[in-house]
Amino acid sequence: MIQGTGSNVGKSLLVAGLARAYTRRGLRVAPFKPQNMSNNAAVTPEGGEIGRAQALQARAAMRAPHTDMNPVLLKPETDTGAQIIVQGKRRGTQGAGSFMRDKSGLLEAVLDSYYRLAVDADLVLIEGAGSPAETNLRPRDIANMGFACAAEVPVVLVGDIHRGGVIAQIVGTQAVLDPADLERIVGFAVNRFRGDLSLFDGGRDDIVARTGWPSLGIVPWFWDAWKLPAEDMMDIASRAGGACKVVVPQLERMANFDDLDPLAAEPDVTVEIVPPGRALPGDADLVLIPGSKSTIGDLAFLRAQGWDIDILAHHRRGGHVLGLCGGYQMLGQTIDDPKGVDGRPGKEAGLGLLDVHTTMVGDKRVTLTEATTRDGNLPVSGYEIHMGRTSGPDTDRAWLSVDGRAEGAASPDGRVRGSYLHGLFSSDAFRAAFLADLGHESRTSYEDGVDAALDDLATHLERYMDLDQLLQLSQPVSART
Repeated sequence: MIQGTGSNVGKSLLVAGLARAYTRRGLRVAPFKPQNMSNNAAVTPEGGEIGRAQALQARAAMRAPHTDMNPVLLKPETDTGAQIIVQGKRRGTQGAGSFMRDKSGLLEAVLDSYYRLAVDADLVLIEGAGSPAETNLRPRDIANMGFACAAEVPVVLVGDIHRGGVIAQIVGTQAVLDPADLERIVGFAVNRFRGDLSLFDGGRDDIVARTGWPSLGIVPWFWDAWKLPAEDMMDIASRAGGACKVVVPQLERMANFDDLDPLAAEPDVTVEIVPPGRALPGDADLVLIPGSKSTIGDLAFLRAQGWDIDILAHHRRGGHVLGLCGGYQMLGQTIDDPKGVDGRPGKEAGLGLLDVHTTMVGDKRVTLTEATTRDGNLPVSGYEIHMGRTSGPDTDRAWLSVDGRAEGAASPDGRVRGSYLHGLFSSDAFRAAFLADLGHESRTSYEDGVDAALDDLATHLERYMDLDQLLQLSQPVSART
């Protein structure tokens, strides 16, 4: 199990790289994360939801993603509440306080998924969440040491030297852990080093002396990490490229922003993520409104930044606008949520750029989707993960077809489009045609680039981590009791 001294120390990337490295050695590898918190979910073939990081790790292990790889997924809807996904299915919404007090059945579900996953694997690589040093969370923990102790799993603690204070991160973690938790730790690693590795020899040796744990590696910064799908909002960033400028307002509850990754990988495309408090730039070719975990809430947030005025001005200048999922709903005339399934109950006016209306009713749609464009019959692969139904005159100009069903909507001039289909830009032919409509050229194969980056990451870890020792430190899955 890879645990970190804090959030965003690179655990997800390390597990992905290790998964590819051990898979290349001929092992059957399975990734696992007991509990994740992210609005950037992936859809599995059986129609469930898991964290996107686990989907990437499954790809690194060259196997299909499965809900057992991330049995508990928390999707924040407000600052104090989140939707709870258990083994791929929505269980409900719970406040943070009540969730911490009552995790009934969750450890059992986590262990059930773990043991089931282990049956078909030679090696299970487990990712922790946050830090085990959050001692206030330890009594009901299922994400770090609570799971490690229950499943009798060895733990490698990873610190992030890029943040500074890595010696204190690792030694301080040891200082606050209970003896039973400390027994689980078999070594440490330091991630994201820049410069001459020999300069940290003394620091590494000091950590060994103070903790008694062996060092399993000092891992330099992996510069091609940006080529891999971002896990959460802390990881997304603008990407400078060519003349085609795609502008994305950074919504408060932005969800499923993997739609941006294939665009950012294009050499001729610049993706600019605009943070709150800044106006959308006026020289965009495309304004892309991403998905949202709370559409009405994020629409209010968008208006509070003045981005609605910027988007309407961009459209008046002849610019193109694309809304995906929640962004699609925002482009319409109204959004009606009578029962509060996506936040507080209410009905709000949309941006009015599409003549459609959305009502938040019905079951949540979670499915992998194969579509074709209705004009050029180009194949498009993606996924749907949304509440709500959208209808209106502009759906008559739907630009996608799913098994004969019209999907999406377009304005009469075609400059404003919306769709519930996430991940569509991963399809090279579609992305090339879309960019051509903006007057620019596609010059990359996205999926090939992701696999090449995973191979390079695996090679990177083979060089800088002791993978043989790491494998020797692993233990057989304990019997269920």
